[in-house]
Amino acid sequence: MADTVFFKRQPPKNLKELAALSGADIADGADPSLLITDVAPLDTASIGQISFFDNVKYRPQLQSTKATACILSPEAASHAPSGTALLLSKSPYKSYALVAQAFYPDQKPQILISPAAHVDAAAEIGAGTVVDAGAVIGPGVKIGVNCRIGANAVISHALIGDNVRVYPGCCIGQDGFGFAIDPAGHVKVPQLGRVIIEDGAEIGANTCIDRGAGPDTVIGRGTWIDNLVQIGHNVKIGRGCIIVSQVGISGSTVIDDYVVLAGQVGIAGHLRIGKGVRVAAQSGIMRDVPAGEEVMGSPALPIKQKMRQVAFLNRMIKKGKDQKRNNG
Repeated sequence: MADTVFFKRQPPKNLKELAALSGADIADGADPSLLITDVAPLDTASIGQISFFDNVKYRPQLQSTKATACILSPEAASHAPSGTALLLSKSPYKSYALVAQAFYPDQKPQILISPAAHVDAAAEIGAGTVVDAGAVIGPGVKIGVNCRIGANAVISHALIGDNVRVYPGCCIGQDGFGFAIDPAGHVKVPQLGRVIIEDGAEIGANTCIDRGAGPDTVIGRGTWIDNLVQIGHNVKIGRGCIIVSQVGISGSTVIDDYVVLAGQVGIAGHLRIGKGVRVAAQSGIMRDVPAGEEVMGSPALPIKQKMRQVAFLNRMIKKGKDQKRNNG
């Protein structure tokens, strides 16, 4: 159960309401008028609460859950305890997310304007946008409507669309890491581009996005970026991408739509990552990756190829140990 000191729970909702808003179907035998008061994990849920099941790893928790209701796929319904009201969904996790949002909608911040705040007359900040304490927004920056700029974020040389969330501590629009190497001392290349962040993007805490050197750095519509990510100058990221924590993307790389980069992925500069590519955690990308490919390792290779290499290496190690034992 969420701590009500920090999270305000909405009133109870019946199973019919939850099914409608989550896109799920009520299983046969479940009472549509059954009231649900809260969401909770399978292993801690109790009477009046709803949980979800979407990973076979947690089947024992499903089988022993005390939840009044559970969201799961039709194929998993037979594993639920007798008497548990079921909502059947092809995407249980998404359905649960919508149910959880209904009980705990995004909290609107309290709107206060500090007497010490200074807003330049030339500032362009859209209606409904909230700028939290300590944030710095530089000259010429434009921010759309209904955005949230987190505490101590620093934004310069940027154009930000509508419904964008910038989490605390982000640095957006600073100089890109561009210089000419010289034994007498490196020579900085002026960074004359901007950062363009399109509608619905989210930028995680302490993430840094460098402005372009000439062309702009672009974050596409609906792309979500986790905490502690570094995005170099001139990078172009498409729509709907997921970029997990500690990813580093070098300058001038292009990432097409709906790419997933897992934690600590490193990408060299001037590459193209095709649409729908999925990259496993801690992989190093040193070449272009065609659309739809799934890669892992460093240097990254198609997953099946990489797994065959790992299996072959393990066999060679075992063979070497066996030979040593036989000769010993």
